[in-house]
Amino acid sequence: MLLTELLHPGILEALAGAGHGARVLLADGHYPASTATGPRTRTVHLNLAPGLLDVTTVLDVLLRALPVESAHVMVPPEGEPEPPAIAEYRSMLAPVPVETLGRFEFYDAARSPDLALAVVTADIRTYANLLLTIGVRAEGTLRTR
Repeated sequence: MLLTELLHPGILEALAGAGHGARVLLADGHYPASTATGPRTRTVHLNLAPGLLDVTTVLDVLLRALPVESAHVMVPPEGEPEPPAIAEYRSMLAPVPVETLGRFEFYDAARSPDLALAVVTADIRTYANLLLTIGVRAEGTLRTR
């Protein structure tokens, strides 16, 4: 029995095999995960029903399981307002830098061979996609007996 609240076997396996600089995509329910992910990506589908599980919920759990070095969000075309999900991510990730990418730039970044894991959620918010870059474990965080 694990002592972490993250219990999904596929997510744990992908994260255990990922290292510093690997990326994790948290995709909303609109994201084209079959065509806009990297060649070695492990894809986990958590989209049982629209709105049932969102990116924010997955992010909340992941932030207690892995260090995040940086993040990228997908933004709408210039002139459109920034979606509320992005402000939420900035708040949750602070002080981690959160950079913006246009839709097609975001797709290109997610197609990187560094994408270790894509978690497809049922988030119905538009532009709720988040691309995390895994950081390093801080010294002193290893438990010893």
